[in-house]
Amino acid sequence: MPPRAETPSASSTSLWRHQNFRRYLTGQAASVTGSSITQMALPVLAVLHLDATTAQVAGLAFLGQLPPALLALHAGALADRHSKRRQMIAGDLVSAAVLATVPVAAALGTLTLTQLMIVAMVQGAASVLHDAAAISLLPSLVDRSLIQRSNSRVGSLFAVAATAGSHLGAALTALLGPARALLGDVTSYLISAVCTARIQTAEPAPERPEGRRLRAEIGEGLRYVRSDDRLWTLTWVNATTSFALGLLNTLWALYLLRSLAMSATVFGVVLGLGALGAAAGALTAPALARRYGPGPMMLAALAITPLTQLPLLLASPGHSWQITIGAALFLQLACAGAAGTTQRSIRQIVTSTGMQARMQAVSTWLTSGARPVAALLAGGLGTWIGVRPALTAGTLLLLVPLVVLARSPLRALRQMPEPPPAAQPSPPAARTSPPAMPSPARTDGVRHDRVLGGDAP
Repeated sequence: MPPRAETPSASSTSLWRHQNFRRYLTGQAASVTGSSITQMALPVLAVLHLDATTAQVAGLAFLGQLPPALLALHAGALADRHSKRRQMIAGDLVSAAVLATVPVAAALGTLTLTQLMIVAMVQGAASVLHDAAAISLLPSLVDRSLIQRSNSRVGSLFAVAATAGSHLGAALTALLGPARALLGDVTSYLISAVCTARIQTAEPAPERPEGRRLRAEIGEGLRYVRSDDRLWTLTWVNATTSFALGLLNTLWALYLLRSLAMSATVFGVVLGLGALGAAAGALTAPALARRYGPGPMMLAALAITPLTQLPLLLASPGHSWQITIGAALFLQLACAGAAGTTQRSIRQIVTSTGMQARMQAVSTWLTSGARPVAALLAGGLGTWIGVRPALTAGTLLLLVPLVVLARSPLRALRQMPEPPPAAQPSPPAARTSPPAMPSPARTDGVRHDRVLGGDAP
């Protein structure tokens, strides 16, 4: 008989005592640490060492963001159909192999932007497979009464790991150069694969008719999302937010490194401050949701986010502005950590085990599909009207999701939902019946989004 998922009671004193949760958390935290190294080193490698233009930086971002838009639905259906742990391990090993080619090529003097673009696409595809399985595996590790606490711990630890990774990435970039610094991320993928392989909880056997096509299961996931107005509204909130942030993030590193003359070391420190904000937001999310309600809290986070972009738009080179930008990023990602943790918890609480991956994949598909378009628009606007005006346009676009949520009944959601009755009697590993309603939330971040410690709005 296979081992069953650990299902501690809600009164358990510490989640750290649950072995499978610890292994899951250790592997994913290592992955996030490595992602922060790449997030730090890759822009430096492209901009400062390969002399990438604004259009080339946008093209690199576009190709890296394309796989979720193309593969998310298939990755989610595969995760619900097969072993999630095996899918996670396969994604980790592919990512490690392709990323290792960058320092090798740099050592041989053959590294080009074309290779970076190919690496970005392959790594993005592998990360989609990994994340579709990883996000949906958590409800099989802990009881649903512990999901909000689990996500709070996950979000906060991921943010701390991101902070460490940013500082480590800055140090490795300064000592070894940006290409060899990527070996830190290669190592993180291998650690993630080992930790995932050691998880011993049983995964529920999928229930599907024999010979059923993958397309039919994808369609089931799409209908699941579309049938609930709350879920559909939040998906569009996140898609429009993703579009605006995709435009901003495409030009962000270029603007800081070139226009504001920020050094690679300071750039890493700024990223680290943002990750600390994500940790603070994730840790306080349960208390904020209880005090103000999930709906008002998410609405406030969306209202604050455009304001945090103002220091970036007004900045000029200098240490005082660098400190201000770091503080603004801290606040932005604190909002992202609190809102993302809450949304993720709501989705996982009310969604059946058999639909977890497809539920997440539909939202990933819609929100990630906006990012490549935003990257291309960022490149066009940055070339045509300049980087700073393009960042202003992205900031104004952040008002769209605020309006969408403000016009929805979700703005008044005052408490976390209870699990559907059909899901309560049995432990997580045995649940197979569909829930009475879909979840009004998403957790569709690809690997670099997990650096933020949650599903950032």
